[in-house]
Amino acid sequence: MFPLQWPIPLLFSLFLYGVLLVNAEPIDVASQENSTRTFEECLTKRNVPAVNRADQPRYARLAKPFNLRLPYEPAIIVLPSTPQHISDTIICAGITNTKVQARSGGHSYASYSSGGQNGSLVVHLEALQDVAVDEITGIAKVGAGVRLGNLALELHRKGGRAVPHGICPGVGVGGHFTHGGYGYASRMWGLALDSIVGLDVVLANGSFVHASDTEYPDLYFALRGAADSFGIITTFYLQTQSAPSTLVNFDLNISSVLESKEIAARTFFHLQKLALDSSVVDRRLVFGTWTDRWSFYLSGWFFGSLEEFNQRIQSPLFQHLPEPDSTKIRELDWIASLENVAKDSMQVATTDYDKHATFYAKSIVVQQSTPLTRKALESYFNYAINEGRRAPLNWFSVIDLYGGPDSRISGQSQRSSAYAHRSALWVVQNYGYVDEGVPFQPEMVSFIDGLNNALTNTQPDGDFSAYVNYVDPSLSAPEAHRLYYGDELYRKLLAIKREVDPQEIFWNPQAIGVD
Repeated sequence: MFPLQWPIPLLFSLFLYGVLLVNAEPIDVASQENSTRTFEECLTKRNVPAVNRADQPRYARLAKPFNLRLPYEPAIIVLPSTPQHISDTIICAGITNTKVQARSGGHSYASYSSGGQNGSLVVHLEALQDVAVDEITGIAKVGAGVRLGNLALELHRKGGRAVPHGICPGVGVGGHFTHGGYGYASRMWGLALDSIVGLDVVLANGSFVHASDTEYPDLYFALRGAADSFGIITTFYLQTQSAPSTLVNFDLNISSVLESKEIAARTFFHLQKLALDSSVVDRRLVFGTWTDRWSFYLSGWFFGSLEEFNQRIQSPLFQHLPEPDSTKIRELDWIASLENVAKDSMQVATTDYDKHATFYAKSIVVQQSTPLTRKALESYFNYAINEGRRAPLNWFSVIDLYGGPDSRISGQSQRSSAYAHRSALWVVQNYGYVDEGVPFQPEMVSFIDGLNNALTNTQPDGDFSAYVNYVDPSLSAPEAHRLYYGDELYRKLLAIKREVDPQEIFWNPQAIGVD
């Protein structure tokens, strides 16, 4: 294992080894910082690099959110290059009662990595870019500012290693890994979150600790599912896998699926039936669908040979589908497979990242115990076909297979982390967007809400929930807590929050503890 390389602040003495802080008293402002009158003065006194609104154009570049629909303005953006900078920042935040959020890649759908409001403090982790792999254990030590594409490339260069993660190369490891992190390798290896074996984190009192299943286990539990409410992670320790030399990639364009709601529902119902068939499906097979105004795509991976795919998988998977417009079935290496799914290069700029979108999105988590009914599917596709072709702006709907036989997502214990959806069969993402430079129209919110409701309202016993990595700012905090975590898990997280962050330093509009 990698040793911790940074000294732990004296505030660590407030903790007992291996247990959570029980009596976390607020910092004594008078005795510790009686000469500090503003947050910026506090940062300057501690030599913490930061920019504010006066530092143009640098501030504008750093403050620009991924989702341009929600352009919040942080009061200050801190640019740490060491954990000590982050520790000092959090101490200053506690003194001045300033709300804090970390920004890894900045891809929060709700712009919570910009604070979720004007005037928050953002800790921008762009400088934390190190990636190292222990040759003996295969554990990677990854800085919290690394983006997924660069992570994939660096791990592969360092011994042909890999971890499961999502398909967008520019997404940062921070929020993605700590709230789930689905990718096409997840049925095979688990979620990105399941790769975590340790975390270096700065807590609300400025202390710096290493959390694992044996050190601060309750904190470690909470960080893997709800980290934005509990601390700022500086380093991830990830158990890597040996990247496959090749994967079978399959991509089918089947526009005729959308000729009617009956054809579309029948097609997806076939895919769902197959997804639950253990005689065909094991953890090596994953697939998902993409639907937009005129198109229906089926894509996936098979962790095996092309020969085995053709003999065992192709016929039962494809035989009841309408005639495709195009079919691609091919073996690609690991990086090429990631790029095929992403439709983009894995190489991403480490500074001055400048890809953005303007959108509104919602999610639906479908339970394996209550699969989608034909009636719900007909309602959903009826809306997609009829209302979707009249929609005011662009949209798409993605349905990814999480569960099914042998899935490593559902194979993990529900009590292993604060990720709530181990029993999911599908996760749906409904996403409405505009092209660059086009103003977002409020009617698109109504359309996406309607697309969600067309599925869920027709299956009232579906026990649907929502996925926090597709965070939905239209939800109230109580609604978000129930849909993202469920009542029992949320109560556990709330108890931990009250112990480690009683001042609610780490805050966004849906954070743990927000009413």
